[in-house]
Amino acid sequence: MRRLPTLLPLVALLVALPCAQGLAQGSGGKAIYTCTTTDGRKLTGDRPIADCMTREQRVLNADGSLRSILPPSLSLEEKAAKDELERKQAVERSALADAVRRDRNLKLRFPNEAAHQRARTAALDDVNTAMRTSERRLLDLAAERKPLSDEAEFYVGKPLPPKLKQQLDANDAAAEAQRVLIENQKSELVRVNKLYDQELARLKRLWAGAPLGSIPSASAASH
Repeated sequence: MRRLPTLLPLVALLVALPCAQGLAQGSGGKAIYTCTTTDGRKLTGDRPIADCMTREQRVLNADGSLRSILPPSLSLEEKAAKDELERKQAVERSALADAVRRDRNLKLRFPNEAAHQRARTAALDDVNTAMRTSERRLLDLAAERKPLSDEAEFYVGKPLPPKLKQQLDANDAAAEAQRVLIENQKSELVRVNKLYDQELARLKRLWAGAPLGSIPSASAASH
C-alpha cells in the first residue's frame, strides 16, 4: 500500500499517453513535450514526461511553435476535492430543477390570488368543521355529566358507588380528549394560515415575473 502514491503518476501517464499522442498525430507532425520539474530541471521528450505529470507540459510542433498545453495530473487530494465539488454542483443542479418544477406547478395550480384564496378557505373549512364537531361533543359530555354530578352529591363524604365513579371518570377523560383536540385544531389553523401566507408571498413574486426556482424557500430564507 505504501507504493500506491508512487505508482499513480505512472498510471496517469499510461492513461494520458494515448490521448496526448492521438492529439499530436491528429494535428500533423511529431509532437515535442517540454516541462520544468519541481527541482528546476528542464526536460524534453517525444511523449508525456513522467517526471512532470504533476506539472504543466507544453506540447510543441517540430518548429518549436506551441501546439497545446497538457495540464497536470491531479493528486489524490486534488481529485478528491474535484469530485466533492462536482458532487455539490450536481446536488445544486438537482435542487434547482426541483425548485423550478415546484414553482411551475404552483403557478399552474394557482393562476391568480382568487384561486389561492379559495384553496385557503377550503383548507380552513376542514379544520373549522372538525373543531365545531369537538365543541359540540364537549357540550354533549357536559350535559351527560350533569345528572352524574347531581347523583354524586348524595355521596358527599362517602365513597362513590363503583359504577357512578366509573361513569364520572369516563366522562372526564372524554371531555379532556376533546379539549386536547380543540387545542390541536387551533394550532392547525395557525399552521395552515402560515403555510398559505408563505405560499402567497412566493406566488406574488412569481406572478410579478420572478424566474422559476429563483426564490429561496421560507426555511432557507430564515437561516
